[in-house]
Amino acid sequence: MAFNGWPDEALEFYEGLAADNSKTYWTRHKQTYDSCVLGPMTELVAELSPEFGEAKIFRPYRDVRFSKDKTPYKTHIGALVGSGYVQFSAQGLAAGDGMYHLAPDQLERYRQAVADDRSGKELAKVIAEVEGHGIEVHGQDPLKSAPRGYPADHPRIELLRYKGLVAWQQWPAEAWLGTAAAAGRITGFLRAARPLSTWLNSHVGPSAG
Repeated sequence: MAFNGWPDEALEFYEGLAADNSKTYWTRHKQTYDSCVLGPMTELVAELSPEFGEAKIFRPYRDVRFSKDKTPYKTHIGALVGSGYVQFSAQGLAAGDGMYHLAPDQLERYRQAVADDRSGKELAKVIAEVEGHGIEVHGQDPLKSAPRGYPADHPRIELLRYKGLVAWQQWPAEAWLGTAAAAGRITGFLRAARPLSTWLNSHVGPSAG
């Protein structure tokens, strides 16, 4: 089936889950989740995959083993599409792309590429291009000072301090969320953010670990 957005029942489902994050609530409303939340996400990623890559929808259950918060269910649904990420919740729709957490070998390659005059200037240009589309580019877990081996006065010291780099955009819940126009928002984001993911794939790549 074609993607036609998320109905109001999907927003109401997550509003209710935020108020009562329990197995009782989940069991009682599981059919709503399947048809109104999971169903549209499945249709959306099926439409996106041919252009952006293989898709994976995340399970709705939280990993509470190492968390003080023992609520069992996520209050959003998320999916990977290629290197991109899509998230729906009671707050609306969000999308991301990039590398959220760099493994040690990735971080080493990232810093070398940022420090290099050619590839580093290219990244700065790419970030400006992505931000020109109204998309935020966030650095993850920044160090308080320059990483070891790099001068504190490096022209791209802010980028060097990051341990991840992600483009992110979110939209509040509005009427268009219940229409096929929601797919257009995600498609536009992923296309606009593609230069960032291309740079990261080219200069950082997957972890060998």
